[in-house]
Amino acid sequence: MATPPDPDKLAAEKDLLRELEHAPPTKRWLGYLKFIGPGYLQSAMTLGSGTAASSLFAGAVFGYSLLWVAPLGMLLGILVMGVVSHQTLSTGQRMLPAMSTHAGKWLAFGFAMAAMIASIVWHFAQYNLAASVLVDATTTIGLEGVPPIAASGVVLVWAIMLSVNYGKSARFVRVYESMLKYTVWGIVLLLGWVVTQTETDWGALASGFIPSIPEAKNGINPIEVIVATIAAAVGINMLLLYPYSLLARGWGREHRGLAKFDLFSGMLLPYVLASALMVIASANTLWASGVDVDKGTAVSTLARVLGDVIGPVSGRLLFDIGMLAMALSTITLHMVCCGFVAMEWFGLPFGSTKQRLCMLLPIPGALAPALFSKYPVWLSMPTTIICGAMMPIAYIGFLILQRKKAYLGDDRPTGFRGFLGTAVIIAAMIVLITSLSFYLINLFSKP
Repeated sequence: MATPPDPDKLAAEKDLLRELEHAPPTKRWLGYLKFIGPGYLQSAMTLGSGTAASSLFAGAVFGYSLLWVAPLGMLLGILVMGVVSHQTLSTGQRMLPAMSTHAGKWLAFGFAMAAMIASIVWHFAQYNLAASVLVDATTTIGLEGVPPIAASGVVLVWAIMLSVNYGKSARFVRVYESMLKYTVWGIVLLLGWVVTQTETDWGALASGFIPSIPEAKNGINPIEVIVATIAAAVGINMLLLYPYSLLARGWGREHRGLAKFDLFSGMLLPYVLASALMVIASANTLWASGVDVDKGTAVSTLARVLGDVIGPVSGRLLFDIGMLAMALSTITLHMVCCGFVAMEWFGLPFGSTKQRLCMLLPIPGALAPALFSKYPVWLSMPTTIICGAMMPIAYIGFLILQRKKAYLGDDRPTGFRGFLGTAVIIAAMIVLITSLSFYLINLFSKP
């Protein structure tokens, strides 16, 4: 938003989209591929420690039986984001001011603060994972004895350098978003290769997409994994950044069809593939070989997902690099989110010292290796559940906006479309609240 798109290029883009709107589906989708981007940004944000941990533990501990969870969580998430894209692109209004005006200032403030708090809380798990895989990688190449807190410091320096430069240059943003695309699809391809090289029980795999809850194992309750997986699919900070990422590209009414395609191709497809392949790969290796995985399992053990297929050294290094890339992309976007909330809500000029300092609010998360070293990967689970509990704030705000004639005007969906948009948000809220309730009941019913 600091470097608006070229007006002439944007005008040409809108003309092309108007033509594509009446084109056959195949031609329209191929045309849309030139412009997708915001969906990949969300994929990079959600493919962090939360998704990695929930998918690895799901497959390693419970085999194929929890394959159904990630697609459900992401499907609900992109349906809600589809509603948000319609609201944003129909009105052209920034989300926080719009919510403040039409849904209530305190609800908008709660949304902004929850997104910032979630970014800070999630940071601890990201650094814990990033430091653990960095230490494991250095050990693999013979540099033993690197303290986890030192590895976390290296990650912190890189994250600060990257995040404070984000938005200063349109070219930098394009390069960064391209890098995220290659990272997302690189992970998908690598895990897909592992699955093809290991023995898969296709009957059990198909059954894994039918909702069921297995028995607890190794001190891990499947309810914890289910709730964390649903909460990891779409976070509240993603819901905050998404409408702004649309406006930053100059998207408007002509882009509404493109936005829905972008959510499917850039977010749903890579996320479902990546999470499912991670579950299958860990089930085919760790679960199939009887490796006992619990909350304190080290990264070196989980690296067998690739190590058993590619090799004990190269596979372990590739696993570490993939996990590090996932954590780094999420860390950066969390910092951007905090700086953005400060800029938008408190009126701080972009690039100002105060706005840049607000981007550093999550850096206490770099201390995670010193505080939670016993849970190098598992820490992602409770932090994701905590952040997921904040989601209803956003859902309520979007639900109110969806029914506001003063906000959407003639673009307010009516009839079946209006019912469907409202039902999507309510369904997402019910699924999240129900799963959280089961988790809390299970948590407090323990002797």
